Amino acid sequence: MIGRSDNIERKLVVIGNGMAGMRTVEELLKVAPDKYDITVFGSEPYGNYNRIMLSPVLTGEKTIDEIMINDRAWYETNKITLHAGKEKEITQIDRLKKTVTAQDGTTLSYDRLLFATGSNPFIIPLPGHQLEGVIAFRDIADVDAMLAAAKTQKHAVVIGGGLLGLEAANGLLKQGMEVTVIHNVDVLMNRQLDQPSAKMLEASLKERGLNFKLAAATKEIHGDEQGKVTAISFEDGDKIPADLVVMAVGIRPNIALAEKIGLHCNRGIFVNDTMQTYDPCIYAVGECIEHRGDTFGLVAPLFEQAKVCANHLAEYGIANYQSSVVATKLKVTGIDLFSAGDFGSDENSEDIIFRDQYRGVYKKVVIEDNKIKGTVLYGDTMDGSWYFQMMKDGTDVSEMRDRLLFGQAHLGDSGTQGASGVANLPDNAEICGCNGVCKGDITKAIAAENLFTLDDVRDATKASASCGSCTGLVEQLIADALGSDFTDTETRKSICRCTDHSHDDIRTAIAEKDLKSFPAVSEHFDFSSPDGCHVCRPAINYYLLAQWPGEYQDDSRSRFINERSHANIQKDNTYSVVPRMWGGLTTPAELRAIADAAEKYNVPTVKVTGGQRIDLLGVKKEDLPKIWKDLNDAGMVSGHAYGKSLRTVKTCVGSTHCRFGTQDSMSMGIDIEKMTWGSWTPAKVKIAVSGCPRNCAEATIKDIGVVAVDSGWEIYVGGNGGMKVRVCDFLTKVTSDEDVIEYTGALMQMYREQGHHNERTAPWIERVGLHFIKEEIVENETQRKAFHARFLESQKYSQDDPWAERASKGVDVVDFIPLKVIG
Repeated sequence: MIGRSDNIERKLVVIGNGMAGMRTVEELLKVAPDKYDITVFGSEPYGNYNRIMLSPVLTGEKTIDEIMINDRAWYETNKITLHAGKEKEITQIDRLKKTVTAQDGTTLSYDRLLFATGSNPFIIPLPGHQLEGVIAFRDIADVDAMLAAAKTQKHAVVIGGGLLGLEAANGLLKQGMEVTVIHNVDVLMNRQLDQPSAKMLEASLKERGLNFKLAAATKEIHGDEQGKVTAISFEDGDKIPADLVVMAVGIRPNIALAEKIGLHCNRGIFVNDTMQTYDPCIYAVGECIEHRGDTFGLVAPLFEQAKVCANHLAEYGIANYQSSVVATKLKVTGIDLFSAGDFGSDENSEDIIFRDQYRGVYKKVVIEDNKIKGTVLYGDTMDGSWYFQMMKDGTDVSEMRDRLLFGQAHLGDSGTQGASGVANLPDNAEICGCNGVCKGDITKAIAAENLFTLDDVRDATKASASCGSCTGLVEQLIADALGSDFTDTETRKSICRCTDHSHDDIRTAIAEKDLKSFPAVSEHFDFSSPDGCHVCRPAINYYLLAQWPGEYQDDSRSRFINERSHANIQKDNTYSVVPRMWGGLTTPAELRAIADAAEKYNVPTVKVTGGQRIDLLGVKKEDLPKIWKDLNDAGMVSGHAYGKSLRTVKTCVGSTHCRFGTQDSMSMGIDIEKMTWGSWTPAKVKIAVSGCPRNCAEATIKDIGVVAVDSGWEIYVGGNGGMKVRVCDFLTKVTSDEDVIEYTGALMQMYREQGHHNERTAPWIERVGLHFIKEEIVENETQRKAFHARFLESQKYSQDDPWAERASKGVDVVDFIPLKVIG
């Protein structure tokens, strides 16, 4: 600039503390760290957080701190002044004097000004839209409002069946509300999905408990005399209850301030290819802009804009922004979905489709002029990045049409030579859509910064640090870069950040070095934090307990709240109590005792569980020892429904009553449960015994399954229900009841000794291999009997009912005394 020395630090003011603005600042710091004195104004009282990750905060999977991209310390470290809070919202700009003024009067001059004001949620102006309880899903305040409503209210209605609406609906469902999704067309996520994939998504979400009203015209939101929402009605005459209405029907660029100061705006703030507005001193990025007729709502183009804008703020002047093709991943837990480009069909395009309804897999690739025009993947999204890259590159796919749907790994003669699919992607292929990280960013960081683990790569690049859906791709890149070094590193992945040592390292040292306390382990491995952390303390407590039964004293303070309280905490801070019912059987006397306890302690909900037990929900913490004593007096013990332990042994009626039963499954289930109850394990364990191959007890999706046949019993291992179903692997067939007991005890002990803390049997078996387990348990009788003997020995110290200890023996009694309220 004329008349200005390069040594004089210029002033950059950023209006907006969101992802686009701060990504621009991050990119600027990379290329010109000393060029500007930077000041940021944000209307929310936080640092820069990952707005994409509000959904996991709503479901309870993450906390606000965990989704912070740049906390306040980051601003201080980088010498950036942050003004955060509603009172710091910019309300005046003098373009002639080049000053900005905040709501509280704070005034600052600038040389360059960056608009990153984002967007505002669109609220449909229905009658009643201003009622209390009608909100958007846009920021932390909205999440707080939804979480507060979920604690006291029952019925939630989400208007909008797009990506954001479904994430909101899933989160509210996880918080215990009854949720109905309203959408104005009959295709969910109609901008990202075609009808077949949308119907598969709808079916999957219905199975989870969501309700839908599609192709619906909303008429009015109704409220009560206090101005609170109560219901919502439709043009077809329907009316449904609503204690909370969340509108997720789109966004509008936040251009009010830009219009006020005379910047040229249409739908958004007009910018050129350098992200410059009609005022040469003012730039704009993100959801507030309009570029060549397009506005933006997904993160990938915002990050590309940030790079271009930073380049020009640094006065390199060599980057131009071109609107990009974007891909969408749905982050509703457990559902794999990917879409990119234009997947609509017309007379100029061809569709290649694969559909497997049973497996829940759907793939559609739309081709025009021998190039991929768009794609939709449901259930199997592994090749999404590959299709996306070929789409962006305009790759001719005519020679691979017959194999295209089977993915990059099946191209055989195309030169892949068995390499992982991600290894063949170009450096500019996007790996992490949440944070805009390309393959080249990751591979360069691995080489330049000597990165060896997934955590290293996350810290250095932010890849895989948000929703986690790209974790597999990132791990493939690390493996390709490090070769055998990665194998060693990853199989010895550190237990936590307190140490570089793995779960297996620690378990081995505990046994070989005679380590019998957490301080001994911490000192031996020279933990960076001598007291450990929330990750390693529970794990090491378990490893010590498993290695030294009868010697090591369980440290309850190293357990999470459910295991400390021996009951499951609920969302209203009450607890659930589940007494054990051996093999799913009970008696009239036990049922009377449960009923009496429920009435005596005003238990609001009594529910039969899927594990063939009865759950008393809503018990106050101070009442836990008293209700436990009443149940103990009736002969019942803890069901350990809260622990990483043996939960249930589910049975069918078997040969005792069923005309198809071939063996006495109830007696077998009782025997197994009486042997295994009370045992602490790496993660929860569920067992089932079916009396015939009809498998009414669902034994083949349990951690250990026993299925009766005419000539004996079949034993299965490694099954899992829940969000990610895994069918058991067949282990062996035995002829006697005694063999079933021995195999079950041996399997339990092998898992107890070799499983990693928090690792269910399904991933344990996938890690060590079924063949290895068969070698140890089936083919080596001596080893099997030794495992079984060690299990029985450990059980001598585990089968003390924790309820009885606290209800009658005074153990940890202080934990159940409520704090006295003073004043």
